[in-house]
Amino acid sequence: MATNFPQGFRWGTATAAHQVEGGNWNNDWWAWEHAPNTPCEEPSGDACDQLHLYDADIALCAALGFDNYRFSIEWSRIEPEPGEFSMAALDHYRRVLASCHAHGIEPVVTFHHFTTPRWVVAEGGWHTASTVDRFLRFAEKSVFGIQTTRTLVFHAGSREVWIVSAQPG
Repeated sequence: MATNFPQGFRWGTATAAHQVEGGNWNNDWWAWEHAPNTPCEEPSGDACDQLHLYDADIALCAALGFDNYRFSIEWSRIEPEPGEFSMAALDHYRRVLASCHAHGIEPVVTFHHFTTPRWVVAEGGWHTASTVDRFLRFAEKSVFGIQTTRTLVFHAGSREVWIVSAQPG
């Protein structure tokens, strides 16, 4: 039985930074994966090393006919300590966006895909009102740092919050 999709239907795929990049040791999920008696059966470790292999992965997505890719940026990589932003991390995600564009794929950036920096958790995590301000600071720095145009701010299963931003400038 054939299924027909409407004209202009967009095909895409999605990943989460913690699950594919590897080496995201500075967030709460890494801590949970390595905690004593954790139910985690397989820590993420190096994952599939998309941190370094992103261009080949994006090329493969294009070869498979995808025209958009939702991926997350790792807050703990971009802001490893409160108020300290890594230009190297922002440059990395800027290169990921450039790779998407070079392969004809529209990037959709997720700013929070389940992981939270350890320092945020140590200061009370999402149970403290100040975390909203910290997250907004991170999101603002990231939007302008990587110059994205389409974003998904939060991904939490069936509860997604979309904010579509215009090109910064």
